[in-house]
Amino acid sequence: MELTTSIQTVVPLNPKQKEGLKKLHIETVRDFLYFFPSRYNDVSIVRTINELLEDGHATIYGKLSGLVMKKSFRGKMPMARAKLTDLKGSTIEIVWFHQPYIAKQFANDMNVKLVGAVSKKDSHFLMTNPRIEETVELPIDVHDSLFGGQSESDVGYPLYRESRGLTSTWIFYTIKKILGSGLLDTLEDPLPEYIRTRYHLPSLSTALIWLHMPKKKNDALSARKRFAFEEVFFVQLHQQKERLLFLKHESCNIPSREEDILSFTSQFPFSLTGAQKRAIDSITNDMCSGNPMSRLLEGDVGSGKTAVAATVAYLVAKTRPKNQSFGNLQVAYMAPTEVLATQLFEDFISFFKDHPLPIILMTGSTCKKFPSKIDGERSTDISKNQAKKWIAEGVIPMVVGTHALIQKTMEFKNLGLVIIDEQHRFGTNQRGMLVRKDNKVPHLLSMTATPIPRTLALTIYGDLDLSVLNELPKGRKPPRTEVVLPTDRKRVYDHVRLLLEQGRQVYVICPRIDVVDPTLENSLQLASVEEVLRELQDSLFTDYTIDALHSKLPKLKKEKVMKDFVEGRTNILVSTSVVEVGINVPNATCMIIEGAERFGLSQLHQLRGRIVRSSYEPFCYLFADVKSEKTERRLQALVKSNNGFELAEADLMERGAGDLAGRKQWGLSDLAMEALRNVEMVEAARTSVRELLIHDPDFMSHPEIARHLKHLGDPLHLE
Repeated sequence: MELTTSIQTVVPLNPKQKEGLKKLHIETVRDFLYFFPSRYNDVSIVRTINELLEDGHATIYGKLSGLVMKKSFRGKMPMARAKLTDLKGSTIEIVWFHQPYIAKQFANDMNVKLVGAVSKKDSHFLMTNPRIEETVELPIDVHDSLFGGQSESDVGYPLYRESRGLTSTWIFYTIKKILGSGLLDTLEDPLPEYIRTRYHLPSLSTALIWLHMPKKKNDALSARKRFAFEEVFFVQLHQQKERLLFLKHESCNIPSREEDILSFTSQFPFSLTGAQKRAIDSITNDMCSGNPMSRLLEGDVGSGKTAVAATVAYLVAKTRPKNQSFGNLQVAYMAPTEVLATQLFEDFISFFKDHPLPIILMTGSTCKKFPSKIDGERSTDISKNQAKKWIAEGVIPMVVGTHALIQKTMEFKNLGLVIIDEQHRFGTNQRGMLVRKDNKVPHLLSMTATPIPRTLALTIYGDLDLSVLNELPKGRKPPRTEVVLPTDRKRVYDHVRLLLEQGRQVYVICPRIDVVDPTLENSLQLASVEEVLRELQDSLFTDYTIDALHSKLPKLKKEKVMKDFVEGRTNILVSTSVVEVGINVPNATCMIIEGAERFGLSQLHQLRGRIVRSSYEPFCYLFADVKSEKTERRLQALVKSNNGFELAEADLMERGAGDLAGRKQWGLSDLAMEALRNVEMVEAARTSVRELLIHDPDFMSHPEIARHLKHLGDPLHLE
């Protein structure tokens, strides 16, 4: 047996099990070993049958009877059934779905210990798919025997995420079979021994045993710590190695000209914040080093990233190519949507009105050039072929567009700077597209408005230097945020009407698109775009123009809806969280968020950032169903703080990093994401990576690391 061995050769699989394994992305022995328990049951909850609680987990002892293999009446599902009788004479029915073999492995009158989920069927208790273990004799008093024989550090059975056709018990016994096969003795540990010793981490084989078959809680915790450290270590190693490769290229030297910076920024209708000035200094210092810049500009909502980007773009576009007395270096500014690209094009026209430089907008549906030959203050439509010709000849120094700017059909003659807005990572393959014919690469500035906790930024963006904009420009007012209970909605709608009468616009954000069938079992009855749009149009705001935006709309329809709202033809936009990034409407100063408890703090903060775009006072109303102290505490944190970085840290501690932006978007496992709460662990991994790359950059002394990196490929898969 090897790690690459197909699981089908290890255990026989029926069609349902094959389907379940596919859903869990388990194909090989390695996949199984790294399918870690989601939690461990509490072995201290040992009860007699009379003490059982409905809808809970418990451990019970007793004697088996009535063991039989059956098939369910409707679905013909194979199963085993039995009864268990404890020492007090009470009985409970047991059923093992998809595990008919249990009836052959165990026998009637056998003393056993069962651990599993308890439910109630009619007036009788039922235990479903419990883990079963033969025991020599039944304890006279389960409470005394359990607590007398165990220490507080003991841990119960591992519980695994299940899928249809796969039970946690079946997964456990399959992993147990793999662990007992002798495979662990052949495994190569990718973590060097000196690192394991330094941070008191168990070896790979020991960690796998401790994680799947722990005898003590501390063993399970040590194993989880080891695998979390390993993942963070190799993600950072990949990122730092990529950075070293990038730095081997030469890049354009952009002189830092203070007079040009002052001349350009003095035209802004606002003064630069201290954070903006520090970011510009860091970027200009990078660009005059001769090495390619690789920097992430992380700015809280409304903090002025575009002004920073425009300033450094101006410096590059004013610079002559090396050994030339004519022409300009070129800048490519990539935005995530056509609407945002168009807005940025208009912004750049206003920024550059006193510093005339040709600018081209290129998206899937539009191609424009500024200035027009006829009117120097306006842009004009041009053909894409003409635009590409001018860009390839180096005539156009500034190009704004979508991600298509780096495709093979686009050629830049003297590309000096690439700016990427809200593209969370720009990987090796994409950077490779930018290498010029003279083997130079442009400087790279990535920008994001997503507040990221420091540990996450250090891990995911290990190949980038970091600049943070954590100040709002003067004149911007922070949003007034309020949690609104169902009984208080009328007051909010009255205020919204007042704002609409004053000419303002409004966002209404919903957690889902379609109405859910209320008859469906376990369906969450959340506000949908569909039903909220109908309610607003039919009864609440009949005299205003209302439109809807969500991911299921065709691309052209989506662009039209956004454009109508941007240009003021729509008064109220009912949307999912797709407006979180990529739409800028200064006149929209009010936001209602339906089902606010369903969103992460950082995502709520991102959403309300859409209304912090002008000098008007912004209002954010959180329509929430508050049923727990935890939910109340989370939402009140948003009410009290307008600092996105504080909220990101709070989200990390409250909900786990996987929920930072409402979805698991970072490409790390749950285990590694939870490890990001531990600053010391992330710093330790980062320190170890730096030391390794200084002393053994090609892993000549650590071939096990090179082999593991090759196996991982790009561990983040965010491209």
